[in-house]
Amino acid sequence: MRPFIDIPAADGTAEAIVARPDEGAHPGVLLFMDAIGLRPRIEEMADRIASWGYNVLAPNTFYRLGTAAQTSPPAGTDLTDPAQRAEYGAVSIPRVGTLTKQRVEADLPRYIAALRALAGVADGPIGVTGYCMGATFATRAAGIDPGVAAVGGFHGAAIATSDPDSPHLSLADAKAAFVYGHADQDRTNPPEDVARLDAMLAGRGLRARTAVYPHAPHGYTMSDTSSYQEAGAERHFAELRELFDAALHA
Repeated sequence: MRPFIDIPAADGTAEAIVARPDEGAHPGVLLFMDAIGLRPRIEEMADRIASWGYNVLAPNTFYRLGTAAQTSPPAGTDLTDPAQRAEYGAVSIPRVGTLTKQRVEADLPRYIAALRALAGVADGPIGVTGYCMGATFATRAAGIDPGVAAVGGFHGAAIATSDPDSPHLSLADAKAAFVYGHADQDRTNPPEDVARLDAMLAGRGLRARTAVYPHAPHGYTMSDTSSYQEAGAERHFAELRELFDAALHA
């Protein structure tokens, strides 16, 4: 991986990946990682989005728990092996619980400011996309900054629960356009949560495309794990690009 940059966050400094298409001015995009950490697969995804003509920033949202190296799988871990993937879940899942609503909402304005401060990020609307727990960051971002014009959330976990702190409740103040790609084999995002999210989007009159991807496990975009599903991953890239191109070049 190329060197990270350091960006200010609410409770310290977070490492981040930066991906650029070239030296010109382009809209900015925040990419929020999944629970596995800031690692080569996230860099690959950032590079692919950058190739569409966007400057991308992907922060280590686990910075309170350690560096990207400390909060990503150790060298030699093979998450394409289902047994090792399950074993690592016992490490990564508890980390997600440390990202409370208060912490996420404290960090988000700093991440947005860091993106806007990058050389080459054009003035104007920005996009966000998130995966697994990152989809909750992306969802909350829409309610925090009116400059967030496009939101993608894929194989999201606990986006629209019955909890009073549920991320989807932040959409009451959102102005963005949305794409959500849910996994049909995802215990972290049951049908009732999908319906709750759809009801909020429709009730607020927000522009949104939501779908349950068939035969897709939680984590279907992550090619470095046993959850990868190429059809779902490629569909997500196509729908995300369409969203960004429409919303960030208006």
